[in-house]
Amino acid sequence: MTNRRDMLKGGLAGAGVALAAGATPAAAQTTGATIKWRMTSSYPKALDAVFGAGDIFSKAVSDMSGGRIQLQHFAAGEVVPGLQALDAVQNGTVECCDTAAFYYIGKDPSFAFGAAVPFGLNTRQQNAWFFQGGGLALFNELLAQYNVIGLPIGNTNAQMAGWFRKEIKTIDDLKGLKMRIGGLAGQVIAKLGAVPQQIAAGDIYPALERGTIDAAEWVGPYDDEKLGFSRVAPYYYYPGWWEGSSAILLMINRAKWDELSATDKAVFTAAAHQAHSLTIAKYDDVNPAAIKRLIAAGTQLRAFSPEIMDACAKAANELYEEIGAKNPMFKKLHDHMMAYRNEQLLWQQVAEFNYDAYQIRSRARR
Repeated sequence: MTNRRDMLKGGLAGAGVALAAGATPAAAQTTGATIKWRMTSSYPKALDAVFGAGDIFSKAVSDMSGGRIQLQHFAAGEVVPGLQALDAVQNGTVECCDTAAFYYIGKDPSFAFGAAVPFGLNTRQQNAWFFQGGGLALFNELLAQYNVIGLPIGNTNAQMAGWFRKEIKTIDDLKGLKMRIGGLAGQVIAKLGAVPQQIAAGDIYPALERGTIDAAEWVGPYDDEKLGFSRVAPYYYYPGWWEGSSAILLMINRAKWDELSATDKAVFTAAAHQAHSLTIAKYDDVNPAAIKRLIAAGTQLRAFSPEIMDACAKAANELYEEIGAKNPMFKKLHDHMMAYRNEQLLWQQVAEFNYDAYQIRSRARR
């Protein structure tokens, strides 16, 4: 529907109409029907930043509707396991969920574009692609096939490459390595001889501790510290080339979305924008202190070598060609996103990258 796409692309436009008329969203909805939905998460409550995106969103919806719209937010496992969140929304067990779209690449590898793809976009580039470049509308063409629509409600920002029980000095060190890794990145490292594992957050630590896996990536310092990975895997690698950013996506049952009034849809969209912005800020706020604590406790920071990075990039590009040759939607999303990334890089290299590089050099001289 044109109206739905306009709201997804324009974000706050619908809410602005109500405000321009002299009414808050809550006041505009006082005569509407009460709405009570259930929202399941792919994340545990203990991870307050990533799970917190859903909390911020549900509270904002309630506040903007004057309490008329209530979303009960469940952690992973309370209604369904975390990796079954999309299925629960599709079949109507719950009305919506907060999740990472790349958990569902088994349904279609194109789902990765709703979260992160290796050597893809950073956070600001992804925001621009979603909200201004047509990326979100294009991704929702995929979601329409699964009876859902998607709205970003957060982003973890650039991630770390994860925790390793041994050092990774050459590309050969990846051969036979059993690693918990999400999305298409698992297929990339498989090309280099590693053995990817898809494991939910709560099960990663025991698998790493028992040696069932040799390495694991999750998000970054703040979340990883909470999960305790440093106690069983001392080497913390960067950069996380598979997640230069990673969107947290709200998925809503399409039939339930279509039942909402135009104003309610605007409330949901505005609340999603609020959660999205605050979650990005949360990660930028908490990660610096967390990585200092980890290093002070003995974590060994390591950078992937240029050799390893180049090999991984080559494998990723080969994978994209292979999938795109068989999957038109994947190719459409990939070509669209990468073209957008390349234009963004031209601009960011001129201004932001050089500014950031100066700030880093300047700090080192002080």
